[in-house]
Amino acid sequence: MSVMIVTSLGDMVVDLHTDECPLTCKNFLKLCKIKYYHNCLFHMVRKDFTMQTGDPTGIGSGGDSIFKFLYGSQARFFGDEIHPDLKHSKRGTVAMASTGTGEKNLNASQFYITLRDDLDSLDGEHTVFGEITEGFDTLNRINEAYVDDKGKPYQNIRIKHTYILYDPFDDPSQLDNLIPDASPERKPKDEIDDDVRLEDDWMPKDEELGVREEREAHSRAVILESVGDIPDAEMKPPDNVLFVCKLNPSTKEEALYIIFSRFGTVTSAEIIRDHKTGDSHCYAFIEFEDKESCEQAYFKMDNTKIDDRRIRVDFSQSVAKLWSQYQPRNQRGSGVDAIKQQKEHYKQQHGGYCNSKYSKFLKTRKETRKHKGRKHRQITKTR
Repeated sequence: MSVMIVTSLGDMVVDLHTDECPLTCKNFLKLCKIKYYHNCLFHMVRKDFTMQTGDPTGIGSGGDSIFKFLYGSQARFFGDEIHPDLKHSKRGTVAMASTGTGEKNLNASQFYITLRDDLDSLDGEHTVFGEITEGFDTLNRINEAYVDDKGKPYQNIRIKHTYILYDPFDDPSQLDNLIPDASPERKPKDEIDDDVRLEDDWMPKDEELGVREEREAHSRAVILESVGDIPDAEMKPPDNVLFVCKLNPSTKEEALYIIFSRFGTVTSAEIIRDHKTGDSHCYAFIEFEDKESCEQAYFKMDNTKIDDRRIRVDFSQSVAKLWSQYQPRNQRGSGVDAIKQQKEHYKQQHGGYCNSKYSKFLKTRKETRKHKGRKHRQITKTR
């Protein structure tokens, strides 16, 4: 007896233990039949442990059993059906999760799926009522999702549909009135409770595109901060640094310094080299004293030749130099406290974080490129 669960990251097929756990399986099947799980979030993903869903509120403390809909509020929960032969011995085990309280015999609609083998600590604590037989690639994708410190994915993962492949239990007479004609609609804009969480399939109206782009940029910046790629999500790359690539391996820093100095004062010209051999990686960073000189060099130098190589020039997206400005390495500690100290150090050195968000910086760069394109077309037309 099985159910197909369609999620935003792929499909899974669950085989149910209807003989060992008839009450739990009946509850699950009938909730699927009334489309109760449609659009439910995977509100908690703990890597290599479990992923949990089944709460329509998306918080982790909600959810009702099918028996509440059939018999009233006093039947919201039902008891455990713990079978000694059903254990959390393999990845893809499906079991009931208590509704927010952690107490036994308070099963409703929430359930979890294990993400690795041999989770013996969960044996005897929760009702195991099924197992994943198909769709382990979907489990892998959900397991790799970026999550916050509470285990909630930064990009929402949802149950899209549930399809009952076989149901051995007769439908109660009251169930016909509970089955909707179509899946319940959701309003994704109303369900995102902060400016970090993203919907993977939200298609906004034209007037909402700017909000969507800014939210996406901020969400990605938060993820980059969490994995240690940037110092802080609110920071932007420096606006006075150019990225130059496709250089001739023989080109020297002195040549770049002389060439780019005609647009303004160059404070550094650094070609990135192999740390062992010293060979050029054929790209460099040019730092100017001011933003205006940097922009002028971008307009003039992109797609020009240096040492018989046609180079490409763009605005730098690197924040590597900001790490060194954050705090001297020998004064850095480790862990969360160290990160807080580094942020405070940056505030003291620079008078707070940058006013414009990373997304606004990208928008400015996009507008600059458009201006460059218009200027190029005007010149071509004149010729």
